[in-house]
Amino acid sequence: MLKTIPLFNLLLAFLPAFFTIVILYKWSLGSKRALYAIFRMLVQLLTIGYCLTYIFNSDTPAFVLIILSIMILSSSWIALDSLKHKKLKLYKETLISIAIGGGFALVIVTQFVLTIQPWYKAQTMIPLAGMIFANCMNSISLASERFFAERERNIPYLESRNLAFKASLIPVTNSLFAVGLVSIPGMMTGQILSGISPLIATRYQIVVMCMVFGSAGVSTAIFLTLCKGKFPVTKNVCD
Repeated sequence: MLKTIPLFNLLLAFLPAFFTIVILYKWSLGSKRALYAIFRMLVQLLTIGYCLTYIFNSDTPAFVLIILSIMILSSSWIALDSLKHKKLKLYKETLISIAIGGGFALVIVTQFVLTIQPWYKAQTMIPLAGMIFANCMNSISLASERFFAERERNIPYLESRNLAFKASLIPVTNSLFAVGLVSIPGMMTGQILSGISPLIATRYQIVVMCMVFGSAGVSTAIFLTLCKGKFPVTKNVCD
């Protein structure tokens, strides 16, 4: 059983982040965005901590479905941050891609691999959904940026699509190579710290890695397919 972290100890965890912000400031790379990101992370995690406590206690399908909807809507919007001038025009495609690609993986894992009971069990469904939708979001973000950069260079659709798809899978593919050798993932670490056998934790981590890779690939492929002809290239102008 994990012990509660005292507040003072929790503050010590911010020291590495503080030094990184100092470096950003000293090197004139802009520390405001990093400060805002840390502040936002803190507020969001504290908020979700209280919310999840309430949701886990209530454990009703309506609450779970609302949370999942918020996750999909939010991740779809954040995924397009690098394409601000195309954000509204691509939101529907992103939403569909994450909902289908991420939703498919979530159903397979929760209903057929883990066979959770009841099917909407919040304590399992929401953390897994968070991992899935976050990875879909990151992959689509990488793919969209690369895809439209190639299209603006008048690269044909198929070549742009393939380059973008490969680029989007680099982080998750690297994590597949590194897991167990370079890193012990967070979920596996948490289970081991809570007293679960490493062999059991390994099985869960295998499920997670397959889930993350598959959902990222499917959602990104759907997004790139839906983007075909969305912004036809004319001479040197994308829009």
